[in-house]
Amino acid sequence: MKVLLLSDTYSEHTEKWALGLAEKGIKVGLFSFNKASYEWYDHPNITLYFEPEQKINAESTLTKLSYFKYVTVLKKIIKHFEPDILHAHYATSYGIVGALTGFHPFILSVWGSDVYDFPRRSKVHRRLFQYNLKKADLLLSTSQIMREEVLKYTQKPVHVTPFGVDTAVFKPEVVDGKDKGKIYIGTIKPIEDKYGISHIIQAAKIVIVERGLKNIQFLLIGPSNEGEKYQAQINEAGLASYVTLTGRVPFNEITRYHNLLDIFLNVSIDDSESFGVAAVEAMSCEKPVIISDVGGLMEVAGNGAFAKVVPRANANAIAETILDLLANPDEARRLGTSARNHVLRNYDWRQNLELMINHYNSLLKKTDKGE
Repeated sequence: MKVLLLSDTYSEHTEKWALGLAEKGIKVGLFSFNKASYEWYDHPNITLYFEPEQKINAESTLTKLSYFKYVTVLKKIIKHFEPDILHAHYATSYGIVGALTGFHPFILSVWGSDVYDFPRRSKVHRRLFQYNLKKADLLLSTSQIMREEVLKYTQKPVHVTPFGVDTAVFKPEVVDGKDKGKIYIGTIKPIEDKYGISHIIQAAKIVIVERGLKNIQFLLIGPSNEGEKYQAQINEAGLASYVTLTGRVPFNEITRYHNLLDIFLNVSIDDSESFGVAAVEAMSCEKPVIISDVGGLMEVAGNGAFAKVVPRANANAIAETILDLLANPDEARRLGTSARNHVLRNYDWRQNLELMINHYNSLLKKTDKGE
């Protein structure tokens, strides 16, 4: 089987899907509007066909003419690669160029902001989003809550394909060199406003400065286009020695950082956080997790049964929940253990990958029958 993925090669999600499929013997082609930070796609079953030197902001720069430009490029790739399936990961930018090729079978996977933000901008955006859905032969969503959002725009069935974790990799481990005299708290997300970063910094100030817990180190782990802004906020709060911006880390180091942390924070303020992969990774490592009351996070955490829940954009609640977990280590351990068991039951990556491949095979059978 040959699958051409239209997806951001800078994204660890693309990396995970592509490598997972390739390891199963599927030939994977890649078309991306962004450039990977390292050549993770060096695999005999993966071919990179298009990746720009500089990121293309597809949603803001793709005029009608440039849409046709990239559609032309993509059509040439399709002719050369001869895929069995064209699979766009993201319903707008990649969805529109995929839809305009006229290639079938065409799969559309929604990711979050493409569903929650894009179609609400204007009637034109809504119609474009619905056009992309209409052209797809199969619609996929990583969560039930996002599936329900997509169904506001189409009468087609939408199938849930959870984006789980490799529980054999994301597992509890002792981290060499960890300072046993410190407590590590942090997040592993793009360091952006939508992920509640400013509120995490405010919570750190409450815990460290106002409550006097000087043995705590906060880690903000992930890429950021606004690092200077957050560093200024950290410095102004008197937290330069207590809060660290690490920058982007390679995907193969993510599990080490999860195991370094004693408490994981996933406190997004935006509903476009439609699944919460990072929270699932932390849960798989048996970490106590604090989430905000965003739908996708609530779903993966069993509506709060396997994580502590705080109101979004509430630094005081984040701080108090951190302090409560620190004061009750047995409860924190129990929460982490139950969270891993929940992930093993529902979000094991190998099962999720097989589900995706089953969708591919079912779609090809329907295509062969002319359905």
